[in-house]
Amino acid sequence: MNTGTKELKSILEELDELRLPHMSAELETLYKQPAFVNTGRLELISAIIHAEYIVTVTNRYTSRLKKAKLKGSDSCLDQCVDSKERQYQPLDIVQTLSSLDFVRNGMNLCIFGASDSGKTYLARALVAEACREYRVGYYHCEELASELAAIRKIDFKQYQKKVKAIINLDLVILDDFLLHPITEDDEVKALYDVLEKRNELSRSCIICSQREPKAWPSMLMEDEVSSNSLLKRVTKHYIVMIERKVTD
Repeated sequence: MNTGTKELKSILEELDELRLPHMSAELETLYKQPAFVNTGRLELISAIIHAEYIVTVTNRYTSRLKKAKLKGSDSCLDQCVDSKERQYQPLDIVQTLSSLDFVRNGMNLCIFGASDSGKTYLARALVAEACREYRVGYYHCEELASELAAIRKIDFKQYQKKVKAIINLDLVILDDFLLHPITEDDEVKALYDVLEKRNELSRSCIICSQREPKAWPSMLMEDEVSSNSLLKRVTKHYIVMIERKVTD
């Protein structure tokens, strides 16, 4: 009686050659089960493809978290709720943002609050969710501005390449935005280039800052033109205020 062993071996070899080891392993496991002969064709195809799909999606998500410097982060949107420690304004804003429609629509998000209010936690929680669908970059504002400015001075083509890589991401987070004064013109230009080009392409940014926009000019060498340009681009959509509650 033909048990299909020869055909199975051939299929397994082809799957391995195509570098689909999880499909191969799932098919071999199913084949050894008594119910295999009664398994419908579509059911069988679905089972072996799903095995490969789950691993591929999981690996892609892990890779995106790593590239976004969030691998191992425990930030979770379920924890971003009004509590005795903090309050999110406007009402239900976290639930609105959790749909990630703002990323799909290329809209920006500014998160304001005092130190340790939970700005970075909320941003990281949103990013962790976004990594399931999107390519994300997470940067500290000062570090990114300094790095880009240094590259800009010595190799403008490399600078353009670096900026292009950043603007092509689906979502970019600038944490600690203008925490300290930026005193170099090249650093201001670098920030402007990133935010301007992303704005032109309708690609989302999340900005986390302790400083309200009215304080930005003093952080940018009193450059009203640059501060107003940045303000216009990053605050045009969603603004979240996180207020820490005073506890006894």
